[in-house]
Amino acid sequence: MNQSPASTEAVPRLARVIPRDGHPISRSKISPEALRVLYRLREAGFEAFLVGGCVRDLMVGLEPKDFDVATDALPEQVKRLFRNCRLVGRRFRLAHVFFGREIIEVATFRASGGPPIADEVDDTEEDIVDPSILDDEDLDADDGYEDDGIARDANGDINGNIDPHYVPQPTGAHPASGGMVSGQGGERLVDESGRILRDNVYGSIDEDVWRRDFTCNALYYNIADFSVWDYCGGFEDVQARRLRLIGDPETRYREDPVRMLRAARFEAKLGFSFDPATAEPVERLRELLGGVPPARLFDETLKLFLTGHGVRSYEVLRAHGLLEMLLPNVADFSRRYPGSPPEQMLLRGLADTDARVRADRPVSPVFLFALFMYGPIGLRIEQAPRRMWHDTSTILDAFDDVARAICQRIAIPRRFMLGVREMFLMQPRLEAPRGRRALRTLEHPRLRAAFDLLQLRADFGMADPAIVEWWGKLQAASPAQRTQMSASAAQEGAGPGEGGDDAAAGGDGDGPRRGRRRRGGRSRRGGRGGSSGA
Repeated sequence: MNQSPASTEAVPRLARVIPRDGHPISRSKISPEALRVLYRLREAGFEAFLVGGCVRDLMVGLEPKDFDVATDALPEQVKRLFRNCRLVGRRFRLAHVFFGREIIEVATFRASGGPPIADEVDDTEEDIVDPSILDDEDLDADDGYEDDGIARDANGDINGNIDPHYVPQPTGAHPASGGMVSGQGGERLVDESGRILRDNVYGSIDEDVWRRDFTCNALYYNIADFSVWDYCGGFEDVQARRLRLIGDPETRYREDPVRMLRAARFEAKLGFSFDPATAEPVERLRELLGGVPPARLFDETLKLFLTGHGVRSYEVLRAHGLLEMLLPNVADFSRRYPGSPPEQMLLRGLADTDARVRADRPVSPVFLFALFMYGPIGLRIEQAPRRMWHDTSTILDAFDDVARAICQRIAIPRRFMLGVREMFLMQPRLEAPRGRRALRTLEHPRLRAAFDLLQLRADFGMADPAIVEWWGKLQAASPAQRTQMSASAAQEGAGPGEGGDDAAAGGDGDGPRRGRRRRGGRSRRGGRGGSSGA
């Protein structure tokens, strides 16, 4: 199959070299482990560059979350250089060099026309694994590890016996409805829509740059002389905070539809604005995201919403019509009930998550998806008679329907979905504390997350603030005080919220509704997982 138009257009083959005094990147801002990899590759006779998002972030004054390396060394050669190295990826063969918890990703220069690598595409074997067993994945156990990450011989000297011209055998054909191009070290497979299925055709840095997606991600930092290489005007685009695709935008989106989500993420994270030609095809081509593996969309969703710019990502996705491709039922709810209490709660929860990321505190995908699912689950619950809104079976049925629709687009691992379900099922228990069961609830592993959700609901009139205050005091109380408080709640029957379960039914923005206590001292069980918001 012929190369795409993005790779065949007339382009200069020599980079504009920006010397050290012409750019703001300093080695003091680069990870020591990344520098080790760069210098080791250079010592072995290979070219070595930092590339992609780390160069971009260093230029705009941000601290990169990771450092990616591009080289003319083949993956097998990198593995022979670093004993603490593992080769990953079926679509795109990459080398991961491990330094404790830090991973330096090393990619071989590839021939032009393929989708991005490293920060641009995190597409390893995990993308095709059943997401329900991702937590059971076992890493290769036969790779040796050295503290300094450098392969050495028996005498402890650096092992330089690597043939820089070594070429592995091609990996062979792979069935596809498109076509295959064979080349040095592998092949490229493309389906009928133009999406790259496999890309292991190696090339030079002059070819590699045209395979990358955005100009801001196509800057190379050369460790040999600390210069920055720019082939396509990316240096000026970063300075202008402009987001521009390399080559024909429609072709590049068809090669890899996830580029539309990545563009939205860069707009949200960096404040970059879309170049008009880059923005124009998005509305026409967004349906292509339906053909992206759901496991990969899960990874992109976490990058959008759990890296410190969740609120802005939500706004950008809505503005470009991409939210309905990623989370259709969430987009439908926001379109039908704009500004409703559940949507306000979602935005507040995203803002709180952003604040936690900035403070370097842990964040959870479980809480994120609970926020997204709250409004749609509430709509599904309200299809049942009001007297059944707080029944466990009603909540479970609503949860299953909404979760099934989301998982058709995003492969959320089972352990996360189980956590979300527990958060919703705990809402009635939190709103109707009774005696010893309240004390048992304190030991539930999802109590903190479920309580945070209850607190958010109360802030927007969907739960009784009194019950939130009671649980806050119970968690801070001594064991003796907890026993006394739970006993008092059992005697009162309805708990401190005076029928606070019905208060959760007030999702219409008119404030919490106080339920009437039943005869016999027991209140209606409530606190459904959703809210009408209508």
